[in-house]
Amino acid sequence: MPDQPFISIPLDIPDVRVLQTEITRVGELILTVESTRTSTCCRRCGATLTEQHGTDRARLLRHLPILGRPVYLCIRPKRFRCPHCDGQPTTTQQLDWYDPNALHTNAYERHLIVQLVNSTISDVVAKDDVSYDALLGILDRWIATSVDWDTLDLFVVLGIDEIALTKGRRNYVAVITAQTATGRVLVLGVLPDRLKATVAAWLQAIPEARRQQIQTVCTDMWEGYVTAVQETLPEATIVIDRFHVACQYRDAVDTLRKQEVRRLRAALPADQQDDLKRLMWLIRAHPDDRDATDRERLERFLTYSPVMRQALQLRDELTTIFDTARSKADGLRRMRHWRQRVVKSGLTCFDRFLTLLDTWQDLIVNYFTQHQTSGFVEGLNTKLKVLKRRCYGLRNVGRLFQRLTLDLDGYHRFSPWHTATH
Repeated sequence: MPDQPFISIPLDIPDVRVLQTEITRVGELILTVESTRTSTCCRRCGATLTEQHGTDRARLLRHLPILGRPVYLCIRPKRFRCPHCDGQPTTTQQLDWYDPNALHTNAYERHLIVQLVNSTISDVVAKDDVSYDALLGILDRWIATSVDWDTLDLFVVLGIDEIALTKGRRNYVAVITAQTATGRVLVLGVLPDRLKATVAAWLQAIPEARRQQIQTVCTDMWEGYVTAVQETLPEATIVIDRFHVACQYRDAVDTLRKQEVRRLRAALPADQQDDLKRLMWLIRAHPDDRDATDRERLERFLTYSPVMRQALQLRDELTTIFDTARSKADGLRRMRHWRQRVVKSGLTCFDRFLTLLDTWQDLIVNYFTQHQTSGFVEGLNTKLKVLKRRCYGLRNVGRLFQRLTLDLDGYHRFSPWHTATH
């Protein structure tokens, strides 16, 4: 066999020296190592032991690959006898770079956790040749199933929303998140349902110092969330999210569009039917996003439907109010004036929205104080939906919290490249 070139690579593991290297027939690299530490602590009395009493059985631990080769570390942990305890029991030396109950080094487990970010357990099992149960154990050792309040950055904005674990089954879970001053999104909790009692109990369990720091809570128009926040965070300002409000009044215009298209299809001659096609996105678009051709097509349709023109104008006026009002008083005044215009117009498509506005107006206009939205929550919901599809469903809320935390913060916490550049 011709001579092979060699290089030296630091093992980057403390308190060991390499005794032997071996390459198996299948290309695996086996490194036999031993500890350089000459003492340990007694498992009974805690005294420092220096009298070695043999070694434990050999352990084979999977380590980070080197130049594409699977790497295993073989070590026989040292045992020490305690002269102070009755019976002089022995204690096996514990080293920091592996868990006594694990099959992998800490470095390799960290590598697997990074591989799991934005991926599935099945994918990582196939790529890294580890067992499914071993990977679940690693996930449990590295990612908690609930929030650790002591390690969280400061936040003053809280978001509450829900997502269905199974499409069409209405088995909602509540997702509670926070946003820091730098815009970073934190997952605080995934609750098994969205009942008021469940949400209130979770909010009450927040450490007192943290609760006092919360200034704003963004939510949708779900009474359970609102009453839970009012009872547990009385000093916080509740903001009904602008996105959920916009969905309501824009859906009203969408419903009118469908009604008008059906009416005009029955009333217009055949040579004008093309003017009724492909209108949905044209009407939903922001006025500034329509080009000359779009504006011409829209104008032809609105010529046939004066009520649609009126509804579209009122819809865009309310959007402008949300975009431009710079105080709660100004927003409230302009929204009241807008409501009067809707009533005067005689349009009925906004009736349901007006009822909603009467019910939630005080919390909706809180938006105009700081223009705080639940945009960070909605972005997280999109990630949750992708995660559910990728994993073919996640019905365990603890696992869902782990995977969501990992996808959001995994690279920041575990990637060696992020650590090296920060």
